[in-house]
Amino acid sequence: MQSTELDPTLSQTLDAAGKAGYKLVIGNKNYSSWSMRPWVLMKAFGIPFEEVRVSLGRPETSSLIARHTSAGRVPVLVAGETTVWDSLAICEYLAEQFPDKGMWPQEVTARAMARSICAEMHSGFTGVRSAMWMNIKASFPGKGRTTEAQNDIARICEIWDDCLARSGPHHFLFGDFSIADAYYAPVVMRFRTYGVWLPPALQAYVDRVVAHPAVARWIHEALEEKETLEKYDVYPD
Repeated sequence: MQSTELDPTLSQTLDAAGKAGYKLVIGNKNYSSWSMRPWVLMKAFGIPFEEVRVSLGRPETSSLIARHTSAGRVPVLVAGETTVWDSLAICEYLAEQFPDKGMWPQEVTARAMARSICAEMHSGFTGVRSAMWMNIKASFPGKGRTTEAQNDIARICEIWDDCLARSGPHHFLFGDFSIADAYYAPVVMRFRTYGVWLPPALQAYVDRVVAHPAVARWIHEALEEKETLEKYDVYPD
């Protein structure tokens, strides 16, 4: 007879998520790179949550976000009585809540490296952020190639190259999909939008990220959005 019992790990996840009542407040999927990270992570690791999407750049945006946090920015994770309002902090919080899911690499050195590259992304790469904003629907090939952005692209490629050399050329940055891949997923979106040329091994990594079910779903839903932000839809000459 076929068993109808839930997988124990899934059952524990559903139970924990149900008790916490996870709610993830995000911005537009087409533009909000910070929102993409925890959303993709939660989908990739099967953590149920209620999505609250706030359209950015509207007169009511600030007041809607203020219902969930006084920080004034998305994403925000509401977990019962706990509110976490920073994308990296959200990822760390979830990794602690579900340690058996292996959101970080298990090996100590790899885990330290994964945290380091996520922290570097979190606090740096201002050249890419300012000159190559995320717009999944758009196509701006060759745009945004400031000196600062070019330096950031080179550094990102160096990071990916190093990680893939350690994990294997046909895997994600640390073998299985992890927080690190979720964290660099918006960079993958930017590289596609701006037509950044990559060596074959790194382009293959980009293709694997795009094909991941959680990322593919985000992209699909971004393309379905009707709201627009005019200042991000046209690249100035």
